[in-house]
Amino acid sequence: MSRRYLTIWFCHLTTDQLAIRKPELKGKPFVLAAAERGRMVVKACSAVATAKGIEPGMVVADTRAILPDVEVLEDNPLRAEKLLRALAEWCLRYTPVVAIDLPDGLILDISGCAHLWGGEALYLEEIQTRLQSAGYKVRAAVADTVGASWAISRFGQINPIILPGAHTDAILQLPPAALRLESGVLARLRKLGLYCIANFINMPRTALRRRFGTDLLTRLDQALGTAPEQIDPVQPVVPFQERLPCLEPIRTATGIEIALRRLLESLCQRLFREGKGLRKSLFRGYRIDGQVQQIEIGTNQPVRNIEHLFKLFQLKISTIRPALGIELFLLEAPVVEDLSVQQESLWAATNQEHTAIAGLLDRIAGRYGAATIHRYLPDEHHWPERSIREASCLQEKSAIAWPDDQPRPVCLLPIPERIQVTSPIPDYPPMLFIYKGQIHKIRKADGPERIEREWWIEQGLVRDYYRVEDEQGARYWVFRSGRYDDDKSEWFIHGFFA
Repeated sequence: MSRRYLTIWFCHLTTDQLAIRKPELKGKPFVLAAAERGRMVVKACSAVATAKGIEPGMVVADTRAILPDVEVLEDNPLRAEKLLRALAEWCLRYTPVVAIDLPDGLILDISGCAHLWGGEALYLEEIQTRLQSAGYKVRAAVADTVGASWAISRFGQINPIILPGAHTDAILQLPPAALRLESGVLARLRKLGLYCIANFINMPRTALRRRFGTDLLTRLDQALGTAPEQIDPVQPVVPFQERLPCLEPIRTATGIEIALRRLLESLCQRLFREGKGLRKSLFRGYRIDGQVQQIEIGTNQPVRNIEHLFKLFQLKISTIRPALGIELFLLEAPVVEDLSVQQESLWAATNQEHTAIAGLLDRIAGRYGAATIHRYLPDEHHWPERSIREASCLQEKSAIAWPDDQPRPVCLLPIPERIQVTSPIPDYPPMLFIYKGQIHKIRKADGPERIEREWWIEQGLVRDYYRVEDEQGARYWVFRSGRYDDDKSEWFIHGFFA
């Protein structure tokens, strides 16, 4: 079977990506520029800017003379390669062999793949449609060689699919630039009046080598298929995954636990070699009837301790229904983080307090869900609603310490709730208040503590807070919104003390 190659040319690769991320740029002329020899040079142009006559390599000052309203953005030299790699990994759904063609293309070896989509025409249409719907302007072509496919995708004007064996005729009328030649060689060809490949393809090879060097012959042979051209396919990141096929279907909880422990041992060994710890793990069992049983765990910090992970899974093993039996087990860690040997030593016997807290949190999250666990840190605000923030993980630390100059309730309502208050004098603490239909008679009170709004954030009334204790001994944090001599002042409850 002859090889078939598909090349994709992203006409405006980096600018299209920027327009996707920033929709306000769509339909506007803009360029990406970088400093070069003391001046700003255009590296990439949007489609609108290109239509106005702006091209890569132009000085920014010249582009402003052509188009005064052009927007100039800073170019990142690594953006194109990083984006092409992501697009190449996306294309792995169509073929296992995808290579990056810097600065703006991809090369796909589609041999034996197109029939899965109903032929090369539908195969090509599927890829182009998906990329264009995502916001990329692309041109693509299919041919027997990488060189011919590359040439047709960028310079072809008729059919993007070249039939097997017809690639030589397809490139004859294309310009020499279709052979991926250097600018110096192209200039010499133009100087001699060789404006298309047909003008020199049959010339003596010695004459071509003497005038234009070996690069012209190499590129010509690669396009014709008489010289091999190797491509360097991308290697997708191998997921942290372990598989365990079973000789006999597993139907018991004991068998499932044995399989899980074996998989954990293999996975944790690999995590150790690569200095990683998992934050999320999936354990799947594939039944002989085609159904998949799955349980999932998460951790508050990177972990590769087998016993701890096994206990987290063990809480959910009872939910697995093996039915007639499970013939394949799979353990995957889709979310991993760096974990050093020093961090791993926290699980040693000398760090029982740390491991106990982490283990307890993981078990609570495994049984009741991660949403049931919250950890708060102080924030640099006096306004109560903004004085705390939720921590993202167990290790996160605050830049400030918890304030201890004024007592604060252990439970703070996210939104203060209105209460009815009776007070002897407007600026005195309340004698009683009614909250959710229940009357609370005040026995002790302390305050007021005035807290002003942060005027640079929002405008509003001041608050006078009181710490009050009712006849049952329960203590509350209540406040009056507005000054006591203000007719619009209201009372609210905001928190509960221990």
